Amino acid sequence: MIVHFTKMHGLGNDFMVVDLISQHAHFRPELIARLADRHTGVGFDQLLLVEPPGCPEVDFRYRIFNADGSEVEQCGNGARCFAVFVRNRKLTNKDVIRVETASGVIVLELKEGGRVAVDMGEPRFLPEVIPFLAEQADTVYALEVPEFAGPDTQFEISALSMGNPHAVLVVDDLSQAPVNSLGAAIERHPRFPQRVNVGFMKVEHRHFVRLRVFERGVGETMACGTGACAAAVAGIQRGLLQSPVEVKLPGGNLLIEWAGPGHSVRMEGPATTVYDGKIRI
Repeated sequence: MIVHFTKMHGLGNDFMVVDLISQHAHFRPELIARLADRHTGVGFDQLLLVEPPGCPEVDFRYRIFNADGSEVEQCGNGARCFAVFVRNRKLTNKDVIRVETASGVIVLELKEGGRVAVDMGEPRFLPEVIPFLAEQADTVYALEVPEFAGPDTQFEISALSMGNPHAVLVVDDLSQAPVNSLGAAIERHPRFPQRVNVGFMKVEHRHFVRLRVFERGVGETMACGTGACAAAVAGIQRGLLQSPVEVKLPGGNLLIEWAGPGHSVRMEGPATTVYDGKIRI
C-alpha cells in the first residue's frame, strides 16, 4: 500500500503527517517505530494522523503517536502543524479550527506570517488527573530518584497535565543539566504511572525562560509545545514568572499566555512544511 504524507516541523520538533480522510491506512506500533527511524525510515519525533471528526462540534480528529509507537494525548507543536496541514491540503477553509484529541477539544487559529495560535485548554493540577502519585495537590513536590547516578537523588519538581503529564525542574545551568540521564529516570518514575515528559527550565527574567524537554517515548527534542506551556504555567504558579512568557527552546521560541487557574493556556508559534512524499507500507 502506498501512503502519501507530509514532513513538517514546529521549531525542529518534526512530524510525519498523514491525511486519513482521503486515504486509508493502519499504523501498528512496530510500523510507526520503523518509519520513525532516521536512518532507514522517514524520521520523526511523532506521527500525526488527520481523521474525520467523531462528533459534530469539531472539524477533525487529531491522533498522535511517539517514535516508539505509543499513542499520546497531546502535542502542541504538532497541533500547529496540523492546522497548517489541513488548510494547505484544502481539507478546510476555516481560520479557526476545532480539533478533537485524546485529552479533549483544542482550538487552532491560523494567523499571518505562518504562525498558529493554539488554545491548549486549562492546565490540570490534581495528582489523579496528571496522573501522579501524591496525597494532595501542591505547587512543588519532592521527588526521590534513586536510579539517577548523580550527586543528588532528590529533586524539586512541579507536576501538572497539559492534556499529557509533565514534570518541570528549575535549574541554574541549562547547558549542564542532565537532561538525558535524569530525564530518562524521571520519565519512568513509579510515581508517574503513565510516564511523564520532563522539562528543565532556566528562568532568565519574569517574562523569559530557556527550556529543554525530555519527551516521553522520544527523548530530548528540539521543541515541545505542551512542555513550553507546562514550564510557563509552573513558573507562574511558583511566583517566578508573569504572563506572557517567552520560552526559548533549542529549536526556537514560543509565546505562552496564562491568566491563572480557571483559564486556558494560549500558545503561539510557527509551523513549517518540509516536503510531501509517499511511502510503501
